[in-house]
Amino acid sequence: MKRRPLIAGNWKMHKTSQETQEFIESFLSDVTKFSNCDVLLIPPFTSLDRAGRLLSESHVFLGAQDMHSEASGAYTGAISPGMLVACGCDFVLAGHSERRYVFGDSDDVVNRKLHAALENELRPILCVGETLDQRQADQTEVVLEDQLDGGLKGIDERMLADIVIAYEPVWAIGTGETATPEQAQAAIAFIRDWLEMHFNKPAAAAMRILYGGSVKPANARSLQSQPDIDGALIGGASLDPDSFAQIIAAAQSLQGVDDPC
Repeated sequence: MKRRPLIAGNWKMHKTSQETQEFIESFLSDVTKFSNCDVLLIPPFTSLDRAGRLLSESHVFLGAQDMHSEASGAYTGAISPGMLVACGCDFVLAGHSERRYVFGDSDDVVNRKLHAALENELRPILCVGETLDQRQADQTEVVLEDQLDGGLKGIDERMLADIVIAYEPVWAIGTGETATPEQAQAAIAFIRDWLEMHFNKPAAAAMRILYGGSVKPANARSLQSQPDIDGALIGGASLDPDSFAQIIAAAQSLQGVDDPC
């Protein structure tokens, strides 16, 4: 099955609202060339409202880096699903490795966020991946299975269609290290096999699974040419509009469309 690629730029704690506007104004002139990929920008919370307004007439999707699972309440510093929707968000990350390992999000917390996103018509991107110690101990598949079991608890086949999974080995995020195309393919093929076992073959075949971890223009095509990789979750390389556009162009070219850049 040929799945439509999704190229997502996660800006983490970078860019003010004004810097976000400058990026989008520059980037939109390039992104109009791409018709065979879905493109997603994930700026910090403080830029979401402005980004939503700037992207409202484009085909670029807007996402958030995290959210609370509750609709409202005494949760100082938290952002609700409804607040994200009001800013124009279409997607939200759930379980990014920095949320898991820096802020302590458990699989149960990630699962609650995932359900809350779906209830509010946000499409969650469930992030899973192992640390370097876990990979060296040959625990990659055990970790992925645990995170999939916990993150997708209570999810049925109908709900699965609105979820994206991102495999992001923790040892390759922001380190300059990248999983080889073969390593990334093996892990993502395992995820797809797990989905087939716990749901069914058509649902598993239809689901988009991204790779995240030091993706850049130089390696984007080799990673995305793997049969089970359906796009990328990009950190640092998404902060520059030209670099981000080159990664999107790589995905577009693999769809049998000439590179417009």
